[in-house]
Amino acid sequence: MISAPFQSRSATLDITWELLPDDYVLPDDPVENILQPALAAFLNEILGLHGFIQPNAIVATDFGICATVNGKTVIKAPDWVWIPNAEPPKNKRIRRSYTPRAEGDLPAIVMEFLSESECGEYSMNSNYPYGKWWFYERILKVPVYIIFNPEVGELEVYTLKDSRYDREQPTDKGLYWLDSLGLFIGVWQGERFGSTEFWLRWCDRAGELLPCGSEIIEQQQQLVEQQQQLVEQQYQLVEQERQLVKQERQLVEQERQRNERLVSQLRSLGIAPDV
Repeated sequence: MISAPFQSRSATLDITWELLPDDYVLPDDPVENILQPALAAFLNEILGLHGFIQPNAIVATDFGICATVNGKTVIKAPDWVWIPNAEPPKNKRIRRSYTPRAEGDLPAIVMEFLSESECGEYSMNSNYPYGKWWFYERILKVPVYIIFNPEVGELEVYTLKDSRYDREQPTDKGLYWLDSLGLFIGVWQGERFGSTEFWLRWCDRAGELLPCGSEIIEQQQQLVEQQQQLVEQQYQLVEQERQLVKQERQLVEQERQRNERLVSQLRSLGIAPDV
């Protein structure tokens, strides 16, 4: 057991960081809808393609984050979580849950995708098993909490300031800077996984979208087409040069034949041309 080096402002919270027993039965709540896993998968795909997921990091969906509060185990499973540095699971091939401090860093970013049934993402319930907002802000103290409503494409980004979440304002492009990743995040509307929706997208420091797999393929195809067009243009230039050379040769041959006829005519007149 690892005790927290700090205590909550509330004297009633005794927070420790205890690993779950191997036989602990994790909650298996159903996913609200099929879009939520797709939203997370799209985020992960782009991070992986561009080298932002390192072996010691955890990027997970509906993954249990654990703490022990007043002797009771509390587990919340964010729709998406980013943990920069975690120790490899001991004697396990698959990590079933994660206990901060006991196994590595605190989560740097957690995301929740708004559900239709309730607004639990905003819950400040300070009683066990605690609301999500309360758990992330007061117990885990996650630096960045993101709430996304895919129905209307509304993105809210909160950062921890003075132990409370403060809502950030977007850039002129509607982007939010996430320092722990070195990327911006914003809302993009388009087709993915066969469905046209509002999606979350990563952007680089210049605010440009990091392309997903299909976009990279499309860009490569466009590059190949441009290269093919360049080759075709070069071939046409070579062909034009060949035609010019051919025309010049024809002109030379025509001039030679004209000179031969002229010499022949002069000779027939008894004039010996000086050739």
